[in-house]
Amino acid sequence: MMTEKLKTTLDGSTLIMEWTFDAPRDLVFSAFTEKDHLEAWWGPAGWETEIKQFEFVPNGIWHYCMRCQDPAQGDFYGMESWGKAIFRSIDAPVRYAHADYFSDEAGTISETLPGSENETTFEALDGKTRVIFRSDFGSAEAVRQVLEMGMKEGFTSQLERLDHWLAVNVNT
Repeated sequence: MMTEKLKTTLDGSTLIMEWTFDAPRDLVFSAFTEKDHLEAWWGPAGWETEIKQFEFVPNGIWHYCMRCQDPAQGDFYGMESWGKAIFRSIDAPVRYAHADYFSDEAGTISETLPGSENETTFEALDGKTRVIFRSDFGSAEAVRQVLEMGMKEGFTSQLERLDHWLAVNVNT
């Protein structure tokens, strides 16, 4: 029986997810915090990400679009999903916090889809890195909504993409 690499815990309105990467903390942190790195792996398999704005500073904006490029994904093919984050605080390479929202191409935050306040922590583990994602959606109903939208599966897919990117870039 295969164990899931993404460990998840629900605590009311907060979803906590953990993933351990076989790469040093500085590289993993940079994969999450440098525009060119993010564009290389962010989004589930079959999707490409274009970053419109990226300012990794407190109160900085990250505005991006994920586009499905895989015809095998049926109705998702050609679909765009826009997101916007506002960085709250940064303690490199240990953690950063940000608000995360669905948005449109202009950067207008969705009033119908749930947003979240997030803290991402990077723990160095003898050449590996455990990343803990803590996301507070404001209500248990909002957590259920994003889980029903396939958030866990999509996030697992993109972390697998990051695993591959790290394996290629670990010694470069």
